[in-house]
Amino acid sequence: MKEIIKMTNIVKTFGEVHAIRNGNFNLFEGEIHSLIGENGAGKSTMMKILYGIYPIDGGDIEIYDKKMKDYTTKEAINLGIGMVHQEFMLVNEMTVLENIILGFEPKHSIAMVDFNEAKSKVLEYVKKYNLDIQINKKIKDISVGEAQRVEIIKTLYRGADILILDEPTAVLTPQETEKLFEILDNLKKSGKSIIFISHKLNEVMKISDRITVMRDSRYIDTVLKEDTSPAKLAKMMVGREVLLEVKKKKMETEEIILKVEDIYVPSDRELSKIRGLSFSLKRGEILGIAGVDGNGQKELVEAITGLREVQKGKIYFKDTQIANKTPKFVRETGIAHIPDDRNKRGLNREMNIKENLIATKFSDNAFSGVINLKEKEINKFCENIIKKFDIRPSNFNITTKNLSGGNAQKIVVARELESDTDLLIASQPTRGIDIGSIETIRKNIVEYRDKNKGVLLISAELEEILTLSDRILVMYEGKIVGDLDSKNANEENVGFLMTGGKEKDVI
Repeated sequence: MKEIIKMTNIVKTFGEVHAIRNGNFNLFEGEIHSLIGENGAGKSTMMKILYGIYPIDGGDIEIYDKKMKDYTTKEAINLGIGMVHQEFMLVNEMTVLENIILGFEPKHSIAMVDFNEAKSKVLEYVKKYNLDIQINKKIKDISVGEAQRVEIIKTLYRGADILILDEPTAVLTPQETEKLFEILDNLKKSGKSIIFISHKLNEVMKISDRITVMRDSRYIDTVLKEDTSPAKLAKMMVGREVLLEVKKKKMETEEIILKVEDIYVPSDRELSKIRGLSFSLKRGEILGIAGVDGNGQKELVEAITGLREVQKGKIYFKDTQIANKTPKFVRETGIAHIPDDRNKRGLNREMNIKENLIATKFSDNAFSGVINLKEKEINKFCENIIKKFDIRPSNFNITTKNLSGGNAQKIVVARELESDTDLLIASQPTRGIDIGSIETIRKNIVEYRDKNKGVLLISAELEEILTLSDRILVMYEGKIVGDLDSKNANEENVGFLMTGGKEKDVI
């Protein structure tokens, strides 16, 4: 096979942080090559370098046997490299077609866009690769899976022969993931070369020809799929054996801790509006909420935590009615909240680790004196929490914006689990983080539950819902369409409900 990309001894630093110490990666024409590693291992930085977003501080990059210097994103696109980012780069109010051609519009004249030519070209890609999109719909009105296909067509439209996909299955259902893999297989068969960044090892094993592992900003090894296994890959990534299956105590309590009664919650998107939703959650129970992103899960969490208006219905935490109360009131009743977006609502990225860990405890007598904060007590508390939750680096004075996603997430999880609460709302607690951090966070959530506390778990990761939950509710278009005991739930029947299937049809 022809080698088309070669990255050798790459070095990249951001201030004092060594993002990459000795990065190595190569790509052959017509292959799917996966790049895996923990958060902070350097894999995303390597690919941003390849896409021209970051310059290198050392090492060499060769593309089609040409050594690159002062390399830019414009050059990358001109060389046929396209990147589908984890956070889609799409304009919600524009149509699918308008998003695809944005910045590369064919023109009738200087001022007129030739939409007929653009439509014809886009539909060629749709047909050739079986991409299944509706080009006249606005982005805000399409599914997550369809939005991802729009991003793929956008790179193809710009002439990409090399596609970099960053965590492409993070928000997809099992059915949408299978559809994506069919598309990638079609692209590969047509001669395209694909770099697949992921932390889902079973998927990596399914889709890859070769797999490169990074750990602690260093290149570890490149292996053929047939010569490895998920367990071997996990050990290379983390440096030890990793166990994602979590043992749970059997809980016998019947006490209902959270009761949601016939609530109606507004949303900007029609499919996300909650209409007449009811359920209850017991002490000692992890209640999983499964569903494709955008089917009302976010609205439900915000309604419970006081961040969104409830138009009708009631929400009881123990004996207290909390619908339409302030977030401060809800927290003070005994509810902790891991938000779905750590950067928007979970952390102040300009503050350091210590300040974020005690963000909800500043006024506690244990940490606050008459005039000043009790720095000695705060420091001791933070040292213990950092050790318990394996937050890296351990220096609590480091600003959180300089941390990897996994360690930033651990700060949020640690703060919420160490609060004096009886209910945890955990929304996407392991989204976009590495396997080592996932293991730690799952273990922490189960330990919280085993203290006879309740957990409402909302996750787009179906494997996570199936692994952690005692009971599973499935949401579709703002309603609960399934209520399954975890013993009877599997990827097939939960995935079926997630796409609008009826519970009566589940085997």
